[in-house]
Amino acid sequence: MWEALQFEFLRNALLAGLLASITCGMIGTLVVVNRIVFLAGGIAHAAYGGIGLAFFLGVPYMFGTFGFSLAVAMFMAAMTVRSRHRSDTVIGVIWAVGMAIGVILLDLTPGYNVDLMSYLFGSILTVPTSDLRIMGVMTVAVVGLVSFFYNALLAMSYDGEFARLRGVPVEGLYFLLLGMISVCVVMVIQVVGLILVIAMLTIPPYIAEKISGSLARMMLISCLISCVFTALGLWISYRCNLTSGATIILVNGAAFFMSIVGERWIIRHRRRAVSP
Repeated sequence: MWEALQFEFLRNALLAGLLASITCGMIGTLVVVNRIVFLAGGIAHAAYGGIGLAFFLGVPYMFGTFGFSLAVAMFMAAMTVRSRHRSDTVIGVIWAVGMAIGVILLDLTPGYNVDLMSYLFGSILTVPTSDLRIMGVMTVAVVGLVSFFYNALLAMSYDGEFARLRGVPVEGLYFLLLGMISVCVVMVIQVVGLILVIAMLTIPPYIAEKISGSLARMMLISCLISCVFTALGLWISYRCNLTSGATIILVNGAAFFMSIVGERWIIRHRRRAVSP
């Protein structure tokens, strides 16, 4: 891997992957403990409309996608804030409509020549230095917001009703959380793409939850695990000449199934040890 880092595009790819991993580790932890994985997936897929809007208006895709996905996130928050666990229909509709808008806008864009696969499944090897700066600012913003509102987010995540009674602005935090998810989605587009973003948001936090005793520790472990998976997936893709985004997700997926098998083996072993 070290010899590969002599190439600038691989250094950019690794840095982009690490920045995305840190953001996904923190936001993904909140997604998992709040049980809004499907909602996060809806925002991710609806963000495709932002890609179409960006090309239709001729603006940088990051700005167009962020604006559109943030608007979608706020709309979803308004529709689900009172019944976030009973909003499958709304999320599914927005998911489908967002992607349809993206397709139609790309059809209406005169003379466009876009590699749509790079946005659906990622193109981490083509991340320019300018995007790295934007990703860096986004990462700092997310880390700062989560750190500043940590206690309130903790209360909301584990007992929303009690937090509301104690004066915690639960609804405002819910809107903030969905806004940060939209930031995370925009960051991960070039790393693994819109289709696979949900894996980076959920697998590392799921594994970290098994070995964490607090939300802060879960976030930290999730970030570290995600960084390791991203670096390992990038290295495997380089050595085996595979698609980087898909390889990163396969590494995450392999770890996910190994964690399930390991957890069941530990439970079975403890039962045998306890039984006479």
